Amino acid sequence: MEKYQVALFKNVRKTLKQWFEDDQIVPHTEVIRFLHSLAGTAQTVGLNELGEVARHLMEDVEQQEPHDWSNSELRTYLATIIRLCYQDEITPVEEHTHKVVEGEPVVLLIDDDTTMLMYLKEEMEKAGWYVVAVTSTEKAITAFYESKPHCIVLDVHMKEQSGFELLLFLKNQTSKQFVPTIMISVDNQKKTRLKAFEMGADDFIAKPLEMDEFLVRLGRHLERKRLFDYHLLVDELTGVYNRKYLTSIFTQQQGEYKRLQEAYSLVIVDLDHFKKVNDTYGHLHGDYVLKEFSSFLKEKMRASDYVFRYGGEEFVLLLPRTTGEEAQTLLDRLLHLFAKKVFSYETHSFSCTFSGGIVEVDNDYTRLEEWLEQADQALYKAKDAGRNQVIMASPVEERRKRTLRIAIVDDDPVIRTMLTEVMKKVDVEGMYEVMIKAFKDGETFLQDDWTHQDDHYFVILDGMMPKMDGLEVLQRLRKEKREDKYKVIMLTTRRSERDIKKALELGADDYITKPFKLLELEARVRHLMKRVK
Repeated sequence: MEKYQVALFKNVRKTLKQWFEDDQIVPHTEVIRFLHSLAGTAQTVGLNELGEVARHLMEDVEQQEPHDWSNSELRTYLATIIRLCYQDEITPVEEHTHKVVEGEPVVLLIDDDTTMLMYLKEEMEKAGWYVVAVTSTEKAITAFYESKPHCIVLDVHMKEQSGFELLLFLKNQTSKQFVPTIMISVDNQKKTRLKAFEMGADDFIAKPLEMDEFLVRLGRHLERKRLFDYHLLVDELTGVYNRKYLTSIFTQQQGEYKRLQEAYSLVIVDLDHFKKVNDTYGHLHGDYVLKEFSSFLKEKMRASDYVFRYGGEEFVLLLPRTTGEEAQTLLDRLLHLFAKKVFSYETHSFSCTFSGGIVEVDNDYTRLEEWLEQADQALYKAKDAGRNQVIMASPVEERRKRTLRIAIVDDDPVIRTMLTEVMKKVDVEGMYEVMIKAFKDGETFLQDDWTHQDDHYFVILDGMMPKMDGLEVLQRLRKEKREDKYKVIMLTTRRSERDIKKALELGADDYITKPFKLLELEARVRHLMKRVK
């Protein structure tokens, strides 16, 4: 039976690829014939779900007014059939499945031995952690700022710069916060270990690694990080960062501003008529409202944003690489969502709103207190104007919404269709105008003017393509004057370890091996998308 299923998939893919690759108009009768054949054959060879889907679509098409089908119309209409007929291409053997989940700890892994890098990345992701793997010190610094890791694993011996030099830099950047750093090395001499600890390493593990022990020790450091953040940096009642931590993060963000010259925003928000909630329902229920509001902010805001409890019912939001106009868009959305939330107390139900003031931070010399004062004044204007609104501290220059261009580069037209549908689901919180475009090969992608605009790009790049493979495309992107504007996730096969190594060396931001699950790809895309700002 299995050989007939394989033959059916092959025939279906051949038809779909012909329709999509040639971008042809398909007659109505041909669509009916395709679905009729598929409905009958699929269930005969044991593919019941595929047969049922084809039968329902066929009955629907037969009732429609006959018309020629465009390429885009067919792609949308046959999306479920595409998924079912390609599921063996995208679903991996269970032992290789990485459980990448939103909100799990982030580990920054730095090692120029790409074989070791790939092995450690796979083992750590099996343990449920998200791994940002880099092979160079320059890339490590950028990844540190962008990914906000909970732990760093760093090899002592690097080609460009020693691990000790990078360790010193990272420790200087984290002097007012706690990010555990594990040094690994084949050099297990006592003087090497002592030097690592003297320079601030939290652990030293010799190669070759005992993987079970390595994972346990890494897990302990991540747990220490969680407890440290909770007890020293987190407000006990609400679970968001406390006021003391704001100064540290502001200083760090100002360092980022000096490096990138990209404005960011500070926001002060305050629950409206909160005293009335305490007076009417009691302070215990008031505390419950505060905790719910904090949870709402953490859930609805982006992972790169910071939430601090500033005092009472007042909170400060720090939004990296976000203009005042973009902050306004985000806060307006939050206002609308929170106003619909219903709180219950005994037999009573009520809702709450909040007001806010926004200030755009556009220099590196004004003190934090002055920025907060400006945001506070805007907050009071919002209160005076009737509450349940957010006001900008001062007029900012009109800016167009930034564009995020998502490119899918793959020689298989059906895979391009599937990936396009996945990318349409990505939520960029209204911060970008999103443009998605698919390319059939690397040469077409690089030659298109669309690829070389002054925007941010997210590129899903197949490693094996005709004319020009993905590695050559990646190499050319990294030679661009603003190579940092391209975030690239490579699609590779599990057998092509050499290509994975090369991709990492050339600066791929992540990779995923075929076959893969669409849910895994979505999770990785969301993680990487948080760094496209």
